[in-house]
Amino acid sequence: MPEMAMAAMPMPWSAADALLMLAMWAVMMVGMMLPSAVPMILLYQQMLRRQLHSPRRQLALLAFCLAYLLVWGGFSLLATAAQWGLDRLALLNPQMRSDSQWLGASLLIGAGAYQWLPGKAACLAHCRGPVLFLLGHWRPGIAGGWRMGLAHGLYCLGCCWALMGLLFLGGVMNLLWAALIGAYVLLEKVLPQGLWLARLAGLLLLAWGLLVLYA
Repeated sequence: MPEMAMAAMPMPWSAADALLMLAMWAVMMVGMMLPSAVPMILLYQQMLRRQLHSPRRQLALLAFCLAYLLVWGGFSLLATAAQWGLDRLALLNPQMRSDSQWLGASLLIGAGAYQWLPGKAACLAHCRGPVLFLLGHWRPGIAGGWRMGLAHGLYCLGCCWALMGLLFLGGVMNLLWAALIGAYVLLEKVLPQGLWLARLAGLLLLAWGLLVLYA
C-alpha cells in the first residue's frame, strides 16, 4: 500500500522540467496561432511598403511579429504554471490530460460560456478584420510596429485563451488535439460567419461539459 500511494503521488518538477514544458507550450502556441495571424502580418507588410524604406520596413515587421509572439509567450508561462499546479494536485495523468471529472467539466463549460460573452465577440471582431485593425490602431515606425503587435496579440489572446485551456482536457502533449483546436481557431477567424460559428461551438462545449459533469 505505501508503495502504491507513492506511485500515485506526482513527481516534483526540476528546473529543466519547467523549462522544457515552457518551451513546449511556446512552440505549441506559435504553431496553433501563427496560421490565423498570417493575413494580418501580410497586410501589415504591404502597408509598410508605402510608409518605410528598407531596412526600417523589415525592422518594423519584425517588431510586430516579436511583440505578437511575446504575448503568447506570456500566456505560455501562465499555462506552464497552471500545468504545474494541476500536476501537484494530481489532476493530470502522465499524458498531461485531465483525470478529474470536475476539472474536465469546468474547462468545457467555461470555454463554452466564454464563446457567448461580449469580450469574446469584441476580440474576435478585431482578429477577423485586419484592415479595420490596422486603420484603427496604426502607429508609424518601428515602435509603432511593436505597439500594434502587442495590441493584436492581446486581442488574439482575448479571443482564444479559453479554447487553449481545453488542451488540459485532450492532453497537453496530444498533437492531434492541438491541431484540431488550431484549425477551429483559424476557421473562426476566416469564415464569413465566424461569430455564429463561435456561438455554435459554445453551445456544443456547454452540452459536452454538462454531459461530462453528470455522466
